[in-house]
Amino acid sequence: MNKAWIYVLLTCFFELIWVYGSNKATTWWHWLIVIAVIIIDFYFLPKACETLPTGTVYAVFAAVGTVGTVLMDVFLFGGSFSIGKLFFVAVLITGVICLNIADNVEEKKMVKEVL
Repeated sequence: MNKAWIYVLLTCFFELIWVYGSNKATTWWHWLIVIAVIIIDFYFLPKACETLPTGTVYAVFAAVGTVGTVLMDVFLFGGSFSIGKLFFVAVLITGVICLNIADNVEEKKMVKEVL
């Protein structure tokens, strides 16, 4: 796995942590922890963009955040789940996968042109 993808995984992980924390924070020191996690999160996001296409990084970041937030809402915070939510979560996941495939095809095409 490329080092940049590790940064993407880390930024996605920390995004979910701060989303959870922002829902559970009740005191000022809870909020300090949430802010610290946000700062860490936004350290890894640009590190991933140094190597990977920014659009791909942001699409993965946003999709993981959205899907993770929906799942946390349903399983941890007592939210409801519907067929509509399932459909649009599937659309997000499909879009991220297709975007990644498209980026890989373009990279291979550029490598062939250089050679």
